Order: sequence, then C-alpha cells, then structure tokens
Amino acid sequence: MTFETLDLERRPGLEPDQIAIITLRRPEKLNAMTGRLVQDLHDALDEVGDDPTVRVVILTGAGRGFCAGLDLTGYGDIPSEKRRTGKAGLGMRTQQHIAALVPKLRGLRQPVIAAVNGPAAGGGFALALASDVRIAATSAKFNAAFVRIGLSACDIGVSWMLPRLIGASKSFELLLTGRVIDAAEADRIGLVLKVVDDNKVVESALETAELICRNSPMGVWMTKEVMWSQLEIPSLQAGIDMENRNQMFTSATNDHREALQAFLEKRPPKFTFS
Repeated sequence: MTFETLDLERRPGLEPDQIAIITLRRPEKLNAMTGRLVQDLHDALDEVGDDPTVRVVILTGAGRGFCAGLDLTGYGDIPSEKRRTGKAGLGMRTQQHIAALVPKLRGLRQPVIAAVNGPAAGGGFALALASDVRIAATSAKFNAAFVRIGLSACDIGVSWMLPRLIGASKSFELLLTGRVIDAAEADRIGLVLKVVDDNKVVESALETAELICRNSPMGVWMTKEVMWSQLEIPSLQAGIDMENRNQMFTSATNDHREALQAFLEKRPPKFTFS
C-alpha cells in the first residue's frame, strides 16, 4: 500500500523480525492532521497490525515536528466517508475519525514507540500519549492545545491517558492552562522515557525496539494487553486474576519452551509466534 502523507518503512530487527517505522510526512505543516493524513495513519496501522513479521512500530514525524495537531487551515474530507450528513453529523464523524486512532494504537498487538521530534500538540499530543513508550528529542514540546483555541482540553483520549501517565494534579494544570512543556520537563514529570539529541531520536527508538524483539511475540503482545487493561481494572484481585490467566496461556506456547531452552543453552531464542 502507498500513502500520500506518510512513509511506512520496515527495518530489520532480530532476524526474522522487522521493525516498522511510520513517518508522518507533511513537514511544511509540522505534520498537522488532515482527513487524508488520519486515514493514511489508520491504513498504515492496519497494515502493520496484520503483518506477523513486524514486532515493534515506531511513530515519528518528518522535519521539525512530530505532529502539530489539527490543521487549522483545513481538515478536508474524510477519504473513507461516503454517507451524506448535515454539518453536525459531519463534525461528529470527523471527531470520531481522529479519536479512533487512540484505541487503534492501544489495540495494536505490537508495542508502539513514539519518537517525538519537535511539537506534539493537540492531536499529536494524543498520538504520543497513546503510544506505549515515548522518547523525546531535545526539540520536543508537548501541550493540550485544544483549550487554547476555545475548545475543551478533554479530547482524543488525552484527559483519560494523561492522568494515568503522570498523575492527576500535574495533568489538571496542563489541561487547564494548555501551556507548552519542553523535553526536559516532560522527562522530569515522567511523561517520556528519556531525552536524546534531535538527530538520534529514531536511533534511540530502534535500540528500545530491538530490546523488545528479544522477547517472545506472544509474551510482548500479552504484556501490552494487560498493562493497558490494568489502567481500567477496578481492583487488585481483578488485575491479578487477569495476570494469572495470561501467564497460564503464555506458558502453553512453543515460544515459552523455546525461550527456556535457549536460556539453558546460552543462545538467542528462535521464536515462531506459536
């Protein structure tokens, strides 16, 4: 599949694994979201999600920005929209089109690493939060921009994800003010894993991706599912019950037996996703 507004590249991981790099490519607009870009991102995530050779996905932006949020000069049409609706209906469909990226990223079986270069504002902030790991370039900047253009800051899942990542008190301040935080502050409050030089953010994401690839595909998939679900589980015992069932499930896989054998034989494991 070819895309108008992004590049999808596959890099070798630990053989035969691959690491997919999705690069948003509207650099003249700091990769701001249009209907076409959002649809391309939906399609690219669907493609890598269906590819069993892809073990990790890296999301980044071309040029000076990660994603500056909604393109205020014009979102354009939703390419997949074929129904005729009034203004309110079209507005809701547009809102759903963008917001659906968040559960899609969360539901992807592969971990997603956001390699954040430059601004991640509004919808771009949401993409970073919906990723499993965030690595920031020194130029990275984050903010919930919606509140600064007369809208609510609670949009695209940000008001659900942000408090769970950095705590309620700091999140409320960031959502109410819409102020921009730089990479150093993002690191200090635990929003990002680490901060690296601008020209090394994708390289650093690849290093983390390769560490993930050393673990079994099923183990990583089930870990991602449980760690996100634990943010919604109502009690400790319910969380433990879910963990117990996943452990029993993964213990029955061939990859678990291969990992144990490889450890005993002091060699790299050869996983088969079975």
